[in-house]
Amino acid sequence: MRNVGWRPVLIVAAIAAVVHLAVALRYGWHRDELYYVTSGQHPAFGYIDQPPLTPLLAALAGNLFVLRILAIAAQVGCVLLTAMLAAELGGNRRAQVLAAGCIAACPVFVGASLLFGTTVLDQVVWIAVFLTTARALRIGTVKAWLVPGLIAGVGMENKDTVAVLLAGIGIGLLLYRRDVLRTRGPWLAASLALLVALPNIVWDFANGWPEFEMAAVLSHRTGGTLGSVVQLVVLALLIAGPPIVGIWVLGARWLAKGEYRWLLVAAIVTAVVFTLAGGKSYYTAPVLAPLFAAGATRIGSYEKPSKGWPRAIVVSGVVAIFLTLPILPPSVQTHLRAVDPEPVETYGWPEFVDQVAQAEKAMPPDTPIFTSNYGEAGALTMLGGFQNVYSGHNAYGDWGPPPGTSPTVLCVGEFTADDLKRAWGYVGVIKQISLPDGIQNEEIVNHATIYRCQQPRGTWARMWPELRHLD
Repeated sequence: MRNVGWRPVLIVAAIAAVVHLAVALRYGWHRDELYYVTSGQHPAFGYIDQPPLTPLLAALAGNLFVLRILAIAAQVGCVLLTAMLAAELGGNRRAQVLAAGCIAACPVFVGASLLFGTTVLDQVVWIAVFLTTARALRIGTVKAWLVPGLIAGVGMENKDTVAVLLAGIGIGLLLYRRDVLRTRGPWLAASLALLVALPNIVWDFANGWPEFEMAAVLSHRTGGTLGSVVQLVVLALLIAGPPIVGIWVLGARWLAKGEYRWLLVAAIVTAVVFTLAGGKSYYTAPVLAPLFAAGATRIGSYEKPSKGWPRAIVVSGVVAIFLTLPILPPSVQTHLRAVDPEPVETYGWPEFVDQVAQAEKAMPPDTPIFTSNYGEAGALTMLGGFQNVYSGHNAYGDWGPPPGTSPTVLCVGEFTADDLKRAWGYVGVIKQISLPDGIQNEEIVNHATIYRCQQPRGTWARMWPELRHLD
C-alpha cells in the first residue's frame, strides 16, 4: 500500500468514532436491527429480502451495544479506506486527511452508521473493493487480484448490489484498461467472488429468485426510474453534503482526465443501473468515496490549497450529526422526520411492547400475537419475551403461522379494521399505540392499533398466503 499519513487520518477516524459512540445507545433499537437478530436466529443461506451475512452477524452480536459497535467499526473502516484510496491515487497527506474528513462528514455515511445493517456493511465493502482493485492494477499480481475478489464475494453475501459494482468496474476496465483483461488476475478475482457468493445464489435459485421480487417491490415504492432520478439528484446535491459537493465534482473531473478513468466509469455505470432499476439513492452512495478521494487528491496537489475546504468539511459534519444521529431530544427529533426518519425510528419500542403486554394480559392463555411488520414482531419477541409472535411480513412469512386455528388472536400494528375483517369475523379495537410528547415514529404515523380478533374465516394455513406481504 502506498504511503499513508496515519496519524492525522486516525485522528479523523477517532473523532468520528467518538461522536457515534456518544449517541450509540441514546434512543434504542431500530426495527431493522430487531429483524436482523431474529432472522439470524433462523439460520439460512438466504432470506426472501436479503443474503445471510448481516442476520448471521446480528445474531452473533445479540445485543444492541455490540451491534452499534459493529456499525461504528464499519464507519471507521470507510473513513480509513477512503484515505488509503486517496493515497493509492497519489494523494499526499493533506489529500488523505481531506478524503477521510469527507466520509466522516458526509450525511449519507454518517446516517448509515446510526444502526447496524446491510447498508453500512455495503459501504465499507464497496470502498474496499475500489481500493484493492486500484492496488491490484498497480501491482499486477494474481495474489493482489484475489483480494478484491474475496471482498466482493463476502460483500455479495451481505447485499446483491455488489454485483452491480463488479459490472461497473468490469466495464471501466474494458474501456480504459483492456490490457489487464488479457491477464488471469481479474478473471480469477471474479471467479473467487462468484464462488464465495455461491451459497446465497444457489438458495435464491432454489427459492425462485425472491430477491428480484423484493427489488421490484422496492422500485415501486421508490417511484420507479423517475423516483430514482429524483433521489439521485438529492444524493448528489444534498445527502452527499452540500458544503462538500464541490470536492466530489472536482474528483469526477480529475478522474476523467487520468489513468483512473475506470473508477469514474464504475461510478457512472452503477448510478445508471440503480436509477433505471428504481433503486434507492443510498445504493449508489458508496461511489462517492472514490470521487471524494480523487477530489481530495486534486486539492492536495495545489501549492496553496484553499482553507475553505476543511471548513466546509466541518460544517457538513456538524449538519450531518444533527440531522442523522439522535443528538436532539426525541420530541425535537420527530420534527426532522421528513428530512431523515431513521433517528426517531430508534425510539419507542419499549413503550410499544408495554402497551401490547397490557392488552395481552386480558387475552386467553396462549393467544397468538400477529403483527403487521417485522419490527413489531421483533420488538415483542426480543424486548417483550413473547414466544407466540407471528407476522406475514417478509421472512416472517416464511417462518410460518401458528398451527391449526386460533379462536382469539391479538393483532397489532398498521392494520385497519377492514384489513383484518378479511380474515376474522369479529375485529374489536383495544387501543391505538401512543408515544409521549407528540413523538412520531412509523407506528404512530400509520396509526398502529391493537385489535382483538375472533371468528377466523379458516385455518391459519389457509389464510396465511393472504396474510403475507413483501415490502
